[in-house]
Amino acid sequence: MPTALITGASRGVGAQIARALAPTHDLLLGGRGSAELDTLAMELDGAATFPVDLTDHDSLEAATEAVTSLDVLVHSAGVASSLESVADTPADEWRYLLEVNLIAAAELTRLLLPALRAAGGHVVFLNSGAGMRVNPGWTPYAASKFGLRALADGLRLEEPSLRVTSVFPGRIDTDMQRDIVAIEGADYDPSKFLKPETVAAAVAHAISTPSDAHPTDVVLRPTGR
Repeated sequence: MPTALITGASRGVGAQIARALAPTHDLLLGGRGSAELDTLAMELDGAATFPVDLTDHDSLEAATEAVTSLDVLVHSAGVASSLESVADTPADEWRYLLEVNLIAAAELTRLLLPALRAAGGHVVFLNSGAGMRVNPGWTPYAASKFGLRALADGLRLEEPSLRVTSVFPGRIDTDMQRDIVAIEGADYDPSKFLKPETVAAAVAHAISTPSDAHPTDVVLRPTGR
């Protein structure tokens, strides 16, 4: 079977993407070493863990050395903003968001390009609606996601042997979303958000698209039902 590496696989959307791809791919489950990651690997019999901090570039380089051929790379890892205005966002917050949401994805992609080229692979970036528009209080986060969109678009042009897909979901029912809604001071209603399984299904569908087509951008918006 083809091999897929999924970052942020320990929970949320990343874990659901792993479950969606398990029947058709050998899996490398990326994430910081944790009981959650190990439990998912046991659930998905045959899956292997890829326990590395994506912002530790030396460890990341060492972890990727053994990967010589890779069919699918899904970038699902990411962090949310503290929802502050530009006037109130310190430089450290900008650095943190850009390091995790953009630079880590760029570096992992760079390190795995030889393996992806060898397989004629597919790179999927889980972006956000914030990668297409900016709302008040979300500027630093949106900047990281606009950058991720540029990374995907540039990679697609520079690596014609690869397929590169950006997925732009609206807000998703996850633990991270609960934290955001709490910061916003609103009541949490999961029906207002996309299900993680729905986003995972869209990612799996893009990956399974026959090779005569290149799914470049997938946009998902919650219907509220």
